[in-house]
Amino acid sequence: MNYNYLRYFSVLAQLEHYTLAAARLEISQPSLSSAIRNLEDELGVKLFEKVGRNIRLTEEGRYFQKKVDSAMDELATATQTLLNSRENAPVVIRLGYVSGALNGPISKEMAQYMAESDRCRFHITEGSARDLMELLHQEKLDIAIVDVTSRDRSLHFRKLCERSFYVAVPVGHPLSGREQISASDMILYPQIGFSHSMDHNFEDWASHPDVRQRFICQVNTVSGALSLVAARLGITIIPGECITPMDGIVYIPLENRRQALYSCIVYDRWLSPPVWDFVERVIRSARERQ
Repeated sequence: MNYNYLRYFSVLAQLEHYTLAAARLEISQPSLSSAIRNLEDELGVKLFEKVGRNIRLTEEGRYFQKKVDSAMDELATATQTLLNSRENAPVVIRLGYVSGALNGPISKEMAQYMAESDRCRFHITEGSARDLMELLHQEKLDIAIVDVTSRDRSLHFRKLCERSFYVAVPVGHPLSGREQISASDMILYPQIGFSHSMDHNFEDWASHPDVRQRFICQVNTVSGALSLVAARLGITIIPGECITPMDGIVYIPLENRRQALYSCIVYDRWLSPPVWDFVERVIRSARERQ
């Protein structure tokens, strides 16, 4: 149903005079008459009847006027609400990250961005790189900070920085006295797979090609991995940003192992200006700190 026809009908129903209604609507009287005829044809009822040289609403017309005026009022209210909210509505940035990625410069950029704009809000999701990329495809995230890239050509990756890794071992463990640990040093000991390292590429990245790690279980969060280390179930590799002092755990640098972090967005997907501005600021800040 044509919105203009409803607007024309509402004015004509109020005035019950074609000439006055056409003048208020700033259209010609023939255009108004044609619109009302089309509306009546569409509805299959007469909305107006002639009384001498004037017109008045039919019974159906009076019923329709109440409904149309109510709908027009609601539409006007909703329109004004949207217009008023353009400058005040919150901007939600949906950010995904692999564990440890928010520590340091990225979290500082978040704090600064929110300090500069009280409209800004963040919706944060922690997960593996694989899961975050899937959420990007599902349009549930605007940007993800991941630790691997993909051959998926619909995704765009930009390197942010590199991070080092540590091995978390229980106090008194045979490796706890080392100043550094290599991947080959770990093969004799049970390991707790972290962030899908059992079925993803972390094992390949952290190991020599001819060395097989002894993964006994898998967790998705740093806190889960460290709890199992403290319980002496095994050892685990964690990003340096995730080191948290805990009773019963010693952290030892992992030798010659560094890993890049990347921003990841979907190619050609429209991002609102505030979201895009945040993405660019994160990339610029991370590169300036390298």
